[in-house]
Amino acid sequence: MFAHYGVLNLWTYVAGVVFIILLPGPNSLFVLATGASRGVREGYKAALGVFLGDSVLMTLTAAGAASVLRLLPVLYLALKTVGALYLCYLGINLLRSAWRPGPAQSHVVSVGTDSRFRKALLLSLLNPKAILFLLSFFVQFVDPHYAYPAVSFFILAAILQTFSILYLSVLIFGGARLAAFFRKRQGLARTGSGLVGLIFLGFAGMMVFEK
Repeated sequence: MFAHYGVLNLWTYVAGVVFIILLPGPNSLFVLATGASRGVREGYKAALGVFLGDSVLMTLTAAGAASVLRLLPVLYLALKTVGALYLCYLGINLLRSAWRPGPAQSHVVSVGTDSRFRKALLLSLLNPKAILFLLSFFVQFVDPHYAYPAVSFFILAAILQTFSILYLSVLIFGGARLAAFFRKRQGLARTGSGLVGLIFLGFAGMMVFEK
């Protein structure tokens, strides 16, 4: 279908995209937590932050940022450290909310009172590993002989983002249903907030220690 635009093995790419999107990660978990704590509207604000952040990373990938990170390991380490610290910040706030006294609805996997869009955007951007991964994934489906590889990258990115926003929408509405469940169960709400905080701290540790 898109072979004329330098895209190879389209359906293999689509299958890979679905698998990648379904893998749990901090972005999708943050959107789910926002939908559960603040409802559909705020959930979509978080999803928009993830969408924009991922779009920026894909643009940087197509522009060759991955090569820069490989050539400058100190820059890569610095970005990875900042990303891990930000995940720790979010995780600690979630753990604090689990112990903070108050009504049950304030503990429904709370993600704080700041802008969900800004938090989700930073969460997406502060992940230099994503640039390296996107390049290694995208390049397998771009015809090296096609004259305009930027067009191929754009098509691949558009497909990935379409599936991503559909998946995030499922998480947002699922999170809103979880909120109704947790409002009547304060203990479970606190436990859910604490578990999400621990998972975020786990993601931070993986980012720091993985090679």
